[in-house]
Amino acid sequence: MAKDKTIGAIILVGAAALLVFYTFWLIGGFIQDNIVPGNIWDKLSWFPHIPGLPWELAVIIPLWLVAALVLAIAIWIGWSMLTTPPPVPLEELEEQLEAEEAEAAAAEGDSE
Repeated sequence: MAKDKTIGAIILVGAAALLVFYTFWLIGGFIQDNIVPGNIWDKLSWFPHIPGLPWELAVIIPLWLVAALVLAIAIWIGWSMLTTPPPVPLEELEEQLEAEEAEAAAAEGDSE
C-alpha cells in the first residue's frame, strides 16, 4: 500500500509541476509577444521562457496529449471488447450451481 501512495504522490507532484510550467510558458510567451514591448521583458524574467520555442506549443502540445490520451483509452476499450469472450448465459450458470449444490449435498450425505 505504501508503494501505491508513493506512486500517487509522484504523479500528483509531476502533474502539478507540468501544470505550472505550461501555464507560465503560455502566459510568458503571450506577454512577450503581445503586451511587453522591447527591453521591459528583461524585468519580467521570472516568467520561464524557452528560447526558440513559440508559446503556441504550450497550447498545442497539451491539447494533442489530451486527444492522444482519449483516443488511447478508446483503443484500449475497443481491444478489450474485441478480445473478451462473451459471458456465459445465466441458465447455464444456474444449472452448474444446482449441480454443484447437489454434489455437495450428496457428499455430505455419504460422509454421515
